[in-house]
Amino acid sequence: MSDKPIIHTAPSAFPNPQRLRLFMHEKGITEAYQETLLDMAPGGEQRAWQHLKRNPFGEAPTLEYEPGQYLSETPAIVRYLDMIHDGRKITGDDPLAAARDAMWDQRCYLHVLLPIVTMFHVLHTGLGFKLEPTYNPAWGEAQRKKALAHAGLVDNQLADGREWLIGGDAPTFADITLATAVAFSKFGPNETPLDERFEHIDAHWQRWKARDTFKAAYGDGGSGLDELSHLG
Repeated sequence: MSDKPIIHTAPSAFPNPQRLRLFMHEKGITEAYQETLLDMAPGGEQRAWQHLKRNPFGEAPTLEYEPGQYLSETPAIVRYLDMIHDGRKITGDDPLAAARDAMWDQRCYLHVLLPIVTMFHVLHTGLGFKLEPTYNPAWGEAQRKKALAHAGLVDNQLADGREWLIGGDAPTFADITLATAVAFSKFGPNETPLDERFEHIDAHWQRWKARDTFKAAYGDGGSGLDELSHLG
C-alpha cells in the first residue's frame, strides 16, 4: 500500500481535476502523489457518503494530505502544493505576479469555465437525474452567452502577442484554467469551442498542445476529445 498523499480525483474530461493534474505536471510533482479515481459518471461516486465524509460538497479533486485530513477547492490545493514544493512558482513568484495570476485565474474560472460547466449540467440530463437533477435550457443558453462574452475579454488580453496571460515565458495557473476551459468548451454536448471562435485563445490552446506537460496530463485518453485521443 502506498504511503503517498492521496488525491481523490477523476479522469481528464472533468475540468477541476484536470486543472490540478495539469498544474502537477507543470510543477513536476506527479510521482509524489497517488491518484484515486472516483467513478464520477455514471456512477456518481462523488455524491456517495464515503466521499462526502472527505468533502461535504461532493467535489473532486480532494487532497488527503494526511490520513483523514483533507483539503479541497482546486485553487487552494494548487497554492498549497506550489508553496510546499521546490521549483517554479506556478501561482506567481512574487506578490504582484501572484496577485495578477489570481486575478486572471478568477476571471477565467468564474466568467468562462464555470458558465460552461453550468451550461453542461442544465442543458441535458444525459448523466441521469441522479447527477443532473435540473434541466433548464434557457439558463444554459444564458450561460453559453456569458462564457462567450467573457472569453472575448480574455482573448483581448492575449492580443498584444504575449504567449501567456500575465506575460512571462511560462504558463501560470490562470493559463491552466483557460486551457481546461477550452477543452471543456469542446467536449460533447457543450459545442462551444472557444478555440474556433477566438484567434488568440486558439494560439494559446495550440501552445498548450505542444507542451510535454499537457500531453502527459491528457495521457489517460479520458478527455472525450478526438483531437487528444492519440495521447492515450
